[in-house]
Amino acid sequence: MLQTLLPILIFAALAVGAAGAVRRIRLWRQGQRTPMRWYRLVLMPKRYLNDLHHVVARDKAIAHTHVATAGGFVAAMALALVVHGFGWRNPILGGLLLAASLCMFIGALAVNRRRIDPPAKLSKGPWQRLSKSLLAYSVGMFLVSLPLVGVAPTLLGGGVLAIVLSAVLVWGLLEMVVGMGWGGPMKHAFAGSFHLAFHRRPERFDDNHADAGHDVHRGSRSTALFPLDLTAKTLGVEKPADFQWEQLLGFDACVQCGRCQNVCPAYAAGQPLNPKKLIQDMVVGMAGGSDARYAGSGYPGIEVGKHHGGPNAPIVPQLVEAQTLWACTTCRACVEECPMMIEHVDAIVDMRRFITLEKGETPEKGAAAIDNLIATDNPGGLDNASRLDWAADLEMPRIQDRPEGVDVLLWLGDGAFDMRNQRTLRALVKILRAGGVDFAVLGDEERDSGDVARRLGDEATFQRLAERNIATLSRYRFQRIVTADPHSFHVLGREYGAFGGDYRVLHHSTFIAELFDGGRISVEAPAQAETVTYHDPCYLGRYNGEFAAPRQVLAALGLEVAEMERSGYRSRCCGGGGGAALSDVPGKARIPDMRMEDVRETGATTVAVACPQCTAMLEGVVEPRPRILDIAEMVAAALVEPAAASTTRTSTEAPEEVPA
Repeated sequence: MLQTLLPILIFAALAVGAAGAVRRIRLWRQGQRTPMRWYRLVLMPKRYLNDLHHVVARDKAIAHTHVATAGGFVAAMALALVVHGFGWRNPILGGLLLAASLCMFIGALAVNRRRIDPPAKLSKGPWQRLSKSLLAYSVGMFLVSLPLVGVAPTLLGGGVLAIVLSAVLVWGLLEMVVGMGWGGPMKHAFAGSFHLAFHRRPERFDDNHADAGHDVHRGSRSTALFPLDLTAKTLGVEKPADFQWEQLLGFDACVQCGRCQNVCPAYAAGQPLNPKKLIQDMVVGMAGGSDARYAGSGYPGIEVGKHHGGPNAPIVPQLVEAQTLWACTTCRACVEECPMMIEHVDAIVDMRRFITLEKGETPEKGAAAIDNLIATDNPGGLDNASRLDWAADLEMPRIQDRPEGVDVLLWLGDGAFDMRNQRTLRALVKILRAGGVDFAVLGDEERDSGDVARRLGDEATFQRLAERNIATLSRYRFQRIVTADPHSFHVLGREYGAFGGDYRVLHHSTFIAELFDGGRISVEAPAQAETVTYHDPCYLGRYNGEFAAPRQVLAALGLEVAEMERSGYRSRCCGGGGGAALSDVPGKARIPDMRMEDVRETGATTVAVACPQCTAMLEGVVEPRPRILDIAEMVAAALVEPAAASTTRTSTEAPEEVPA
């Protein structure tokens, strides 16, 4: 009986699943069309088995479970098709099928154990059912394949057991094969495979999965936002169908594992954002319906089940509240943790672009900053001629006076208008002079890099600033740009290239580390030991892969670093990126306060920082708290002055004193 029924079940499941897959593909293709590069399908196995698993493997237990379950299922399904579907029965293939089914069964046991009392980050609902379906399929396929190796050839041939096994296999095939195409939990395997093949950022897939360094041309750090065509009929994303089809495909690949939710600073602060829920809302919008069936953690303070959408229905506010989008700090922690490599930040900025450019509904402080950028080229609305007022006593070299060019163009950033960051810049100038660096500044020709405007969705203002800065830079000769601002570092180094500005840009921590390595600066040993911790800025670490240089500098100072639990690529955001400080979305806690708790757990008396925005956010925490010092300030305070004046300082100049 089973030998006759099984091929029918397998081919029927494949046919119905294929019909669902065609429907699913049509849902994806509702998005904006881009050229189909079919050759990328050949990349799928390598990306799935290698590139994807370097992220999954961060949780060893889950990685092993996934290998056993997914690997066992793929092998068991392929062998079942050959053995039972096409009737190529022999003991060797039967033994392999039994082994694959057993492997899947072991993995399914681990999945079921985790689902007995699942952690809060996991979605429940159909996902609770999936774990049992995995067991059903693996057990059913194992038992019906036993006769292939000479076990119980008559017992399994008919009777009640055959009916039970048929029912179990129907259950398993419906969930594992039919559901893969028709939108059950297993759709993540179907959508995920295609997502990896047609990913919008193919640079994320390479053979080097170590954290990339400061070189902007290295792979695996594709983090620049995609430029917006300002001549398009609609600017930004108003409705799900406005996303590119690859983005809709990526949303559909979500496994609802909650890793993004666990690392999101806005969610932890009780602000109305949960990146997992946001991606699921985009799936609802793509397919049509409401979020009532969502079975995971929602947006803090927003009830699940009251929102709905469709492919051509506006996203805000029917499907997603505007506050949800403005709560994002664009820190990319969610993107870094996602095992399916979904690009949450791209989607959020795309939707912000529509709100800002088409509806003009940017939060009040953000709108004021954009107005100032338009009027004065800086978000504070200050006179650009005052950009160097803080350095009136430093006789800063101007690149306009150096027609032969310089080695380093020092990009000040809009921290030049902030009294706190001016201390960092003065320290950096002292270091450059101590190291004999040939440098100069643009002075009042430097404008805002456009980072804030772009993250707030005002692509038009960003592109105007980028084009003006690129035109200015094209008039001068320099080898590289050095800046103490990771946001300027990222924009100049990674995002200006799309507009014709290709520069070698170094963060000041990287450049200072090079000065130490070259023996061009030396420092005194600390007078007394102290505990120091280092806060990784998002736009230096996750966006650009520079984690080592700041720690090298601290080591050169003779300091031991007590690492926070969340450091490196898993560092907690300070809350200052992506315009979040301007949108000022309320929550139950402040993100910088949570980061300071991370600091206190280390027992550190000093927090080393490497970003003016991180400095401002952490110094905004109510005292008592550890002191906050930029790496440049720490180095400048410990410098041993060279005997001879550097080439960038006259012999009559006195060394600049920098506060500790």
